[in-house]
Amino acid sequence: MAMTIRGSLASFFLRLGRQVWVRAAIFTLTAVVVALAANVLGPLLPFEFGIDLAQNSVGSLLQIIATAMLTVSTFSVTAMVTAFSAATTTATPRSTPLLIADPTSQNAVSTFIGAFTFSLVGIVALSTGYYLPQGRTILFVATLVVIGIVVFTLLRWISHLSTFGRMSDVIDRVERAATTSLELHAAAPTLGARPAVAVPPDAVDVHAEKVGYVTHVDVAALDRLARRHGLDIHVRATPGRIADARVPLAAVTGSVDDSVRTGLRRAFRIENHRTFEQDPRFGVIALTEIGSRALSAATNDPGTAIEVIASLQRVFARALAAEPDADVAYERVWVPAPMLTDLVDDAFRPLARDGAADVEVQVRLQKCLASLAASAPARAGVFRDAARAAFARSRRDLDPADTRMLRAAVREAWGR
Repeated sequence: MAMTIRGSLASFFLRLGRQVWVRAAIFTLTAVVVALAANVLGPLLPFEFGIDLAQNSVGSLLQIIATAMLTVSTFSVTAMVTAFSAATTTATPRSTPLLIADPTSQNAVSTFIGAFTFSLVGIVALSTGYYLPQGRTILFVATLVVIGIVVFTLLRWISHLSTFGRMSDVIDRVERAATTSLELHAAAPTLGARPAVAVPPDAVDVHAEKVGYVTHVDVAALDRLARRHGLDIHVRATPGRIADARVPLAAVTGSVDDSVRTGLRRAFRIENHRTFEQDPRFGVIALTEIGSRALSAATNDPGTAIEVIASLQRVFARALAAEPDADVAYERVWVPAPMLTDLVDDAFRPLARDGAADVEVQVRLQKCLASLAASAPARAGVFRDAARAAFARSRRDLDPADTRMLRAAVREAWGR
């Protein structure tokens, strides 16, 4: 629950840490400090040491590193952009933020940029006579360490590129994001608040100042606001919904003034695009989009659609196994929980529609839904309804032989 109901500040720093430029800036600053600190550390050491360095040996090494790292950094950025474009074209554009946040790619590019900056600062400092003899020796040792780090990172980066941005890699990334979001919401379906009830007729609707998707709700901030002003807050725009003139952010009972409206709006993050963080349906939709695109006439790749169905089965199986937390941490806030029916429709209806004429996809879909129904008997009706709708749709598009095959698979999966 802690991750799901994190505050706005913690969520901001988490999202900031996933940005490429943040990690690159940290590595660059570290490189500058290391290069300049070599001369400062020399006099502070309790002993003196020196290495008989050839003329301009350190400068030559730094020149080589600077030239190589500039080339490698350009190549790495190009490889990342190519992977982003490939994922957008072959899988779904919704997977691109997950690729951008890949820590291995960010570490590789940041390391190369940091090494480039280290060599530039070292070259400039050497040319100005900044280093004393002992400082120059420390710089030489630091240069050898940087070379070792660069070689290790380069080998790891080359290995990572063999799978980065491929279809299986994209599916796995979206599956992990969907699983994390769905598990957290299964454990805390109302984000730690009270389950939604009928909104009182005297409640005042508070609308967002701009139209956009709600990507984060700071329930703790809403509860503090409600306690401070003696309010009851009924959240209407949950993460994933679009806030507009029709859908208010929340309905509030109590005295609502401008300060209350401002505080309530600050608890909702409104953006132009949906994110995976608090939106359990978005990950499922992104996975299904990959399968639907694979089933298009232009792609005609039912194998990828079958892989997506298997991923969806794993996502739902883990979410159904999660135990919901009945504790209410925020007494003055009411939040509607996501409906399993909506999640199942988001996941399987597009695949049943786009793969209606593909018997292999339909057989796998029926087995997946039957397995999920068996793993959660109390909710089996939702999966059974989805299976019936998929079978009815495919029966109209399949030829008689394929229909008989599908009917036999349905009987085997669900029983007579």
